[in-house]
Amino acid sequence: MSQVWKKRAVVAAVLLFTGAAVYLNWRYTDNVADTSKVLGQSTLVNSQEEADSTSLEDDYFATARLSRKQARDNAISMLKEAEVDENAEQSVLNEASETLQVLAAYTVAEAQIESLVTAKGYADCVTFMGVDSVSVVVSDADGLDVTDVARIKDIVINETSYTADQIKIMEAN
Repeated sequence: MSQVWKKRAVVAAVLLFTGAAVYLNWRYTDNVADTSKVLGQSTLVNSQEEADSTSLEDDYFATARLSRKQARDNAISMLKEAEVDENAEQSVLNEASETLQVLAAYTVAEAQIESLVTAKGYADCVTFMGVDSVSVVVSDADGLDVTDVARIKDIVINETSYTADQIKIMEAN
């Protein structure tokens, strides 16, 4: 068999398997029973509406955490590149190393604050630490009052070196 025929045979096999997979997927999803329609559907609809409204809030927190992680990962990647640069001065290497340590400390502290805040009974929480301030976004079904803000600030103060005036507490809408 020539080289050209072998390539055509491989392409044909790939197309055949892809077509079969698409067909089987279509047939499988076409035959799946609709389990959303069961006795007591009105209760399920109401539960679904509540789930949809809370999922928007959950989406905010998940998106915020993902954005924070991606930004950190990009920064860490650039700092690691600077560390391995053969032409970099020692002062740049030291600064990169210190910044990596700070970012690692932020990551640990943010996770600790979020865990402690949710342990106090709040629905969800995301924390953003910076050089001069820390912001905490909290989800609470009853809304935040002065006592809630004080409780959350106390957690942040105990877990970090920030002062009360450097801490911003916000309620997720």
